Amino acid sequence: MSVTGSGSENQRVVSGMRPTGPLHLGHYHGVLKNWIQLQYQYECFFFVADWHALTTHYEDPIDIEENVWETFIDWLACGINPGSCKLFIQSRVPEHAELHLLLSMLTPLGWLERVPTYKDQQEKLREKDLATYGFLGYPLLQSADILAYKAGFVPVGEDQVSHLELTREVARRFNHLYGKEKGFEEKSLAAAAKMGKKNAAIYLECAKQYRETGNVEALERGKALVSSQGNVSLGDRERLYGYLEGTGKIILPEPYPLLSQHPKLPGLDGQKMSKSYGNTIAIREAPENIEKKIRVMPTDPARVRRTDPGDPEKCPVWSLHKVYSSEETKNWVMQGCTTAGIGCLECKKAVSDAIVEHLRPIQERAMEYKNNMPLVKEIVREGCEAARDLAEETLEEVREVMGLVHRER
Repeated sequence: MSVTGSGSENQRVVSGMRPTGPLHLGHYHGVLKNWIQLQYQYECFFFVADWHALTTHYEDPIDIEENVWETFIDWLACGINPGSCKLFIQSRVPEHAELHLLLSMLTPLGWLERVPTYKDQQEKLREKDLATYGFLGYPLLQSADILAYKAGFVPVGEDQVSHLELTREVARRFNHLYGKEKGFEEKSLAAAAKMGKKNAAIYLECAKQYRETGNVEALERGKALVSSQGNVSLGDRERLYGYLEGTGKIILPEPYPLLSQHPKLPGLDGQKMSKSYGNTIAIREAPENIEKKIRVMPTDPARVRRTDPGDPEKCPVWSLHKVYSSEETKNWVMQGCTTAGIGCLECKKAVSDAIVEHLRPIQERAMEYKNNMPLVKEIVREGCEAARDLAEETLEEVREVMGLVHRER
C-alpha cells in the first residue's frame, strides 16, 4: 500500500463497513486483507456502519441487527485481531451523529450533490426511493465518522480517493471558520520555542519561505520537523501546522488516503463482485454451493466444444485460479486450456476445491465465534467504549469553538 500526502503526524486509521448481508470474497480481498495488515502498522478503529445501512435500507431494517453481529464474526474469523485494533458499532457512538449535525451547518449543499456516487447510486438503485436527506447527507456522515477520531489515514481504493476529498474540504472549511483562537500567533510562537532554539529557527524560516514565496518544499520540511518533536502536545502541534500554512489552529486534521494494493476480486460473471449483481461467493458459503456456483460460471466463448482450444485470459474462471490456485495448477490450466487438453468442468473443479480449502479454517473460526457470542459482544463493547472516549474529546473541542460550551454534561 502507499500513502498519498504527507505531514500528518496522526497514525490513526478509521474505516467502516455497512451491515447489508453476508460478506463475500470481494470484501475479503478488497477490504479485510488490507485491514489485517494495517492493524499491525497503525492505531486502527474499524466499525460496522449501521446508520449508513439505513441510508438505502430504511424501509426494511429488520436484518440490520443480525447482520451487525454476523459482520463482526466474519471480521474476526478472517483475522481482524481485537488485541491490535478497536471494533465498534457506529450507532453506539452518538458523537458521530452530533458531529454530522454540526458539520451540516457549514457544508454547502453543492458539495454533497457533486459527490460521484450520489447520482450513480440513485440510478443503480432505481427501485428504491433515495430522494431523502439521509441519502444526500451520507457522505457528510462518513466525514464525521473519520473526523471524530482525527484520523490521519483512511484505507481506500483508487476509485474512492475522490470521496475522501469531501472530508478534507469539510475539515479545511471548519478550520478556516473556527481555527482562529484568541492569541493564536503568540501561542504558536511559544509552541515553536518548546522545540529548542535551533529547531525553532528552522521552523520559523520554513514558515517565512512558504508564506512569502509559496515554497511547498519549505512547508513539507516544516511539517516533518513538527512531526518529529516528541515533546510537543497535540494541541501545540496543530497550532504549529496552522501557523506554517498561515491559517489557524488545525482542530480537525485533514485525513489522507491509504491506497490499497490488494486487487479487487471479480465476481462469478467477470464483473465486480457485488451482491447487487448476484455474482458472489460468501465467506461462509457451503462447499457444495461453491462448487455449484463455479460449475455454471461462463467461460471463454471461443470454447464452444470440448475439443476447442481456449484462452484463460478471456475466461472469468481464470481470475479465480490466479488468486487461489498453486503455480502447478495454474500451469496445468494454462497448458490444458490452450491445447484443449482439459475441459472447462475439470478446470472449474480444480478452482472450487482450492477455494473450499482456503475458506475451511476461516469458516471453522467463524463457527467458534458464533458459538461464543458473549465473547464477540464483549470485544465490541470494549471497542465502543474506547471509540466513544476519543470521539468525545474531539466533540468537546468542536463544541467549544462553535460556542456550545454552555451545554451541561
